[in-house]
Amino acid sequence: MSPRLAVRKTYKLYINGEFPRTESGRYYTVTGKGGELLANASRGSRKDLRNAVVAARKALGGWGAKTAYNRGQILYRIAEVCESRAAELVDELRRQGSPAADARREVEAVIDRWVYYAGWSDKYTQLFGSVNPVAGPYYNFTVPEPTGVVGVVAPEEPALLGLVSRIAPAIVGGNTVVALTSEKQPLAAITLGEVFETSDVPAGVVNLLSGIKSELVPWMAAHMDVNAIDTTGVDTQAIATVQKTAAENVKRVVHFDAAGIGWDDTRRSQGPYAIFDFQESKTVWHPIGM
Repeated sequence: MSPRLAVRKTYKLYINGEFPRTESGRYYTVTGKGGELLANASRGSRKDLRNAVVAARKALGGWGAKTAYNRGQILYRIAEVCESRAAELVDELRRQGSPAADARREVEAVIDRWVYYAGWSDKYTQLFGSVNPVAGPYYNFTVPEPTGVVGVVAPEEPALLGLVSRIAPAIVGGNTVVALTSEKQPLAAITLGEVFETSDVPAGVVNLLSGIKSELVPWMAAHMDVNAIDTTGVDTQAIATVQKTAAENVKRVVHFDAAGIGWDDTRRSQGPYAIFDFQESKTVWHPIGM
């Protein structure tokens, strides 16, 4: 009797709470450290990006209207599901070249990061909001509000922790996200879509695309319905071009300089100001009643 062959996992996109193949039918190979074939990943297209932005825009109103407590609970649930699938995530990182000990530490840091930002869900508004002094019988309040649809370009390494570190602060503040995963190591990041699907995350709040960044980033920067772009994972030589394109449609550009920073260093790679990067400040005047 011949030995049974292992069934390879099919890695698809994650758009609007579903797992479609790319509309272009293209894929690219993901290889291990020794050059062995690990899987075929979908090579997302411009149309896939448009579909993801449409889904993110549709989900924005409902997600932003949820209570801070509810958003925090959902992020905490993501952490719980990541913990339940930790062995699988570690294995995917290990097969893509991370030493076993480093892969375990990365997944542990991912879980902790979701919990960290879940805890900020009902606190960042007090930190960044204010009651402003005015000369008159008025109250003057400044409150943070979500920017809108955020495009996130994940860093190449660490493939999973880097992605989570940029998605979590964006969505805890009520934004929705279209994220491009690590190009060379997308497997664990794509599996994160399965975590979202089973973590009470509403469809469209987070959308994940794998593919060639040089193809997709220019369209993300130019898309008129993307309100902000996180260029952390954009190649250094391309950042200036992306910033210029974003400026032409008045898109906010956020860049986290990861050079020399350990992504698992909690003092430098996480914080409430990462949430504020994707917030707009709204000032409201209200007369004082007699």
